[in-house]
Amino acid sequence: MTADILDRAAAALALAADKPWPQVTLRDIAAKADVPFPALYALADSKAAVLSHLSRRFDQAALGVDYPEGSAAHDRLFDAAMARIEAMEPHRAALIAIAKSEGVLASAARFPRIARAILEAAGVEATAPRLAAMTAVWVRVVQVWRDDEGALNRTMAELDKRLKQMAEQLGKIGAGL
Repeated sequence: MTADILDRAAAALALAADKPWPQVTLRDIAAKADVPFPALYALADSKAAVLSHLSRRFDQAALGVDYPEGSAAHDRLFDAAMARIEAMEPHRAALIAIAKSEGVLASAARFPRIARAILEAAGVEATAPRLAAMTAVWVRVVQVWRDDEGALNRTMAELDKRLKQMAEQLGKIGAGL
């Protein structure tokens, strides 16, 4: 029941695509999700908490990827990041609207946690250099994703390119994958 209420509330974030995010209230989200406001408030007392739940759902998509034994770190990172992006895809308009209204710093503050989830999902230890590098990769990939509707070809190409650059740079400082 708890997850259902939060999942329905997360889906209601689509309100952000139609109305400026600062004007969307937690009560609006509860109404759109057809959940009782007190029940939602007990589980998520802010819009940020609902966003955090949604972000964890996206992370679960990355964490749920099965990899063939012996697959390369690059391939595992690529698959984990793409699984997260594909989970984000149905919420594209709302996520873009929310990010624009929050500003770059608020949105970017979540990126190191997302990068850690991708690294961990791929079975790559999240050392400080790797975490910084994966965060930088994620920042760029999300920028491309925002403009890449459809088959996500540009997003995949950008992710592949940035992961190769990341591996090369990490190798130079002895922190390779």
